[in-house]
This record gives sequence, structure tokens and C-alpha cells, in this order.
Amino acid sequence: MHSDGTISISVNGEHRRVRDGLTIAELASELGLAPTGIAVERNLDVVPRARFGQVKVEDGDELEISPSVSGVDQEP
Repeated sequence: MHSDGTISISVNGEHRRVRDGLTIAELASELGLAPTGIAVERNLDVVPRARFGQVKVEDGDELEISPSVSGVDQEP
């Protein structure tokens, strides 16, 4: 964590700093994305949509965010 309370992450290959403690749902909102319309891979693992509000982004995370495919349930 940086001294200003932010962490460094990568979103779709773009490095950015976000506040520490941010959930995936909050990050999506800050990026202007509706959590219900996206799929998220965190460090090569798919994050179930039902957990977006619980999974916190951590320093060094590599996230891939893409539009979810209609009709495909990403829950395990």
C-alpha cells in the first residue's frame, strides 16, 4: 500500500492506483461499469459475480474485466 492509502493494480493491462479496501463491485462502479454486465478474472481466476461485493482488490492484483456473455452463468 502507498502512503496515500492507495494500492497498485492492473486492469486489462493498464496500471492504475485505487483506494485500499475497494471491492470488485466498487471498482466496477468507479470504472463506470455495471457489475451485472461484466465478467472478472483476478490473477487468472474467475471471480463469481455473486462475490463481486465481497472480494477486495489487493495490491498487485491483475484484473481482466470484459462484458459478460449473455446466457452464460459464470458461477462454479
